[in-house]
Amino acid sequence: MPATNPRVNVVLEERVYAGLRRWAKRDGVSLSLKVRDLVKEALEAEEDRALARLAENRERSLDKKKALSHAQAWGQPKRVR
Repeated sequence: MPATNPRVNVVLEERVYAGLRRWAKRDGVSLSLKVRDLVKEALEAEEDRALARLAENRERSLDKKKALSHAQAWGQPKRVR
């Protein structure tokens, strides 16, 4: 039966491989799952860095004279009676 998810082959140094095996054993997961989780964490961290750079660039280019206030952007809250 073919695999449902794409696969990747990777060549690691012996020390890195041994460390990954220890982590996987410690966490009670397969080596494959451990590597998958670490790659997902790395991708999320990279995405966070990219979004932070985008936010910094937008903040630097912000013209406060043209910016909307909170009330202008979101409207006044409705009073509950």
